[in-house]
Amino acid sequence: MTGDFHFLRPWWLFAILTAALLVWAVARQTDVKARWRDSIAPHLLDHLLIDRSAGRRLRPVHLVAAWIVLAALAAAGPTWEREQPPFVADTAPLVIAIDLSQTMDAIDVSPSRLERAKLKVHDILEQRKGARTAIFAYAGSAHMVLPLTEDAALVNTYVAALATNIMPTPGKDTTKALAAAEAGLEREQSPGTILFLTDGVEQPAFAAFKDYHGRNDIIVLGIGTSGGGPVKVAEGTYLTDSAGRRVSSKLDIEALKALQAETSVQVATATLDDGDVSWIVRHIQTAFEQRSAEGNTRWRDVGWWLTIPIALLGAFSFRKGLRVRWAGALFLLFVFTGPDGAQAADRDFLSLWLTPDQQGRLFFERGQYEQAATKFGDPAWQGIAFYRARKFSEALDAFARLDTAEGDYNQGNALMQLNRPGDAVQAYQQALAKKPDWQNAKNNLALAQSLAAAEKQKDEDQEEQDPNEKPDQVQFDDKGKKGKEGLVEAATAQTAEMWMRNIQVTPTDLLRRKFAVEAQGGPQ
Repeated sequence: MTGDFHFLRPWWLFAILTAALLVWAVARQTDVKARWRDSIAPHLLDHLLIDRSAGRRLRPVHLVAAWIVLAALAAAGPTWEREQPPFVADTAPLVIAIDLSQTMDAIDVSPSRLERAKLKVHDILEQRKGARTAIFAYAGSAHMVLPLTEDAALVNTYVAALATNIMPTPGKDTTKALAAAEAGLEREQSPGTILFLTDGVEQPAFAAFKDYHGRNDIIVLGIGTSGGGPVKVAEGTYLTDSAGRRVSSKLDIEALKALQAETSVQVATATLDDGDVSWIVRHIQTAFEQRSAEGNTRWRDVGWWLTIPIALLGAFSFRKGLRVRWAGALFLLFVFTGPDGAQAADRDFLSLWLTPDQQGRLFFERGQYEQAATKFGDPAWQGIAFYRARKFSEALDAFARLDTAEGDYNQGNALMQLNRPGDAVQAYQQALAKKPDWQNAKNNLALAQSLAAAEKQKDEDQEEQDPNEKPDQVQFDDKGKKGKEGLVEAATAQTAEMWMRNIQVTPTDLLRRKFAVEAQGGPQ
């Protein structure tokens, strides 16, 4: 932002005084009147001198002074924005904690509070394409559904499988949900955001939000209406109290306002359109940029852009008795600023003044990732550029040139994009061998292993069902009774095999079992 404009090395600005001193010294040296003032009477001196330079306003010394001023400004390092490290994403990681307490089945909003929350997650993913998102679910206990991932389709699949009846512990414990979500962002290099989609925050949880001093931002989106509505248990069945009356759940808007007033949490209520989603996405990115600026990110030095006018001015001062050819200067200006000027500069001029990596960085910042990849000599940057351009095979080759944990990790990411989870498992394992505590690599390894196992099982099932497979041996039973028994046994075995194949574990059942094991103190 322009409000952050400053110089990284301001002491170089003192060189501007040198330019002013130079102009003054040359002007004094060429002042003929001052040279003869002590020898000729002043009233005669004006009539004896012919000032040949009177009609020339711009002199060579002015050109040199301008060159010094531009060089001083470039060396001072003008800047107004920060840049992120190369392996830190330019969008904030997001953890979404979805309330699965029973009241989320209330139908005061259509089709229900929980279904509305799922729609909001889908809309958020649409506006944050390519950003990493994690999903947690909570009621009386809190559980991870998915770690941080860029796969929006996978997130939507598991979010669609969420239901209130899969939670092992009833009630609502937002404090546990906050702790679990914070743990999901613990090893992130950049600050993130925790978003709660809930129909209320219980009063005992206020203290946890007040005492929160983490680097991540917290947003609470309240879903429901102040008028409330019945809680749907099943089709045509609603939650009732001990007297048999329907229970109506209301969104406590006043409690949400109190939460925002007493803590640093940002609170909003769900809307029918995507206005709330747009507000959330803007707030996530704004908070990310502010918190990143408070961290260890460095300022982007843009002083190198001044090397272009410096070079142009230097081109006019290569010989003695130089003259400023304004026609030529205007021609060069047109070349570099005309309709095709930018492309010509990229092809020819930049090659004279910038290294291949600097040229690649220039294209990268413009969003021209494929062109950037052809310029980069650094395999890490080249791989990132190919990855951003969705050239995953080329990115894989570039990352393979790196003998680092980051290179192996990024090879795994490229292999996952190429639908090769088995090879990705090996890449992530190599990354962890070099960097054992890398949580992102552990999360991606677990995901790759599950996908590789599913792919292997699918291949085995297809082999078993191959209609073209020929039997190794055919035997005939010429005894009728024995033949009948053989047919029954074969049919029974075939039926059992087909029944076993038709058993499918849905994501909902998988999450129900996972949460139950974790609630009993099993593996997290």
